[in-house]
Amino acid sequence: MTTQLYLAAFVIQTRSDPFKILFCPKIIMNSSDARQYAPATQRNRDPILQVLQTVLPPQGTVLEISSGTGEHAIYFAPRLSPLWWLPSDPNPGARASIAAWQQAEPCDRLLPPVNVDASLSPWSVESQNPSPEPIVAIANINMIHIAPWAACVGLMAGAQRILPSGGVLYLYGPYKQGGQHTAPSNAEFDASLQARNPEWGVRNLEDVMAIAAQHGFHHHTTVSMPANNLSVVFRREGETV
Repeated sequence: MTTQLYLAAFVIQTRSDPFKILFCPKIIMNSSDARQYAPATQRNRDPILQVLQTVLPPQGTVLEISSGTGEHAIYFAPRLSPLWWLPSDPNPGARASIAAWQQAEPCDRLLPPVNVDASLSPWSVESQNPSPEPIVAIANINMIHIAPWAACVGLMAGAQRILPSGGVLYLYGPYKQGGQHTAPSNAEFDASLQARNPEWGVRNLEDVMAIAAQHGFHHHTTVSMPANNLSVVFRREGETV
């Protein structure tokens, strides 16, 4: 199985937390074009943007891994200018959705989507960066819990290969801390993910930090987010870009 199935986009509310999303292998399609919709994006995009605005370098390119529908990309790119935003996804349907969003809401700082599977090596952008500026940050939103652990390891390895010293790796999603869920809704979410695929599941934050450290990243900050999610920010060891 590849990361092509990792990002789905239909929302189910949990019993204990009506704002917690569960992902199913369905998407919400636009009847007139290829755009797809993930309703959770409307709820989390502004809190995520606020964190990105405080941690990203002032210039360069942000590579988004597993961009899904493209709604985050189309929202962040004009608001993070002069940074360039480079979306990616291994799923052709997701890349078509991103391109359709670009056509509907053009932004000169949003680049065409590229095919990157976090679990594979090397990534296409390593040999051919389509951006006019170097990649200085990587953003990954709601992927590592909807993917085998190998995708998280691949993400860290790819970030190590690509990012310069001081480069930023931004992760968003639910996490366990100290081996415990932080809310009943996260426990329900975890059970639903593992029922779909035993290799999926809410990760221990300490395990993610450990694999990041093994690939040359130090933990910069963790920010509590709505619906029991976290923004976790790492920096590539070395001077700040």
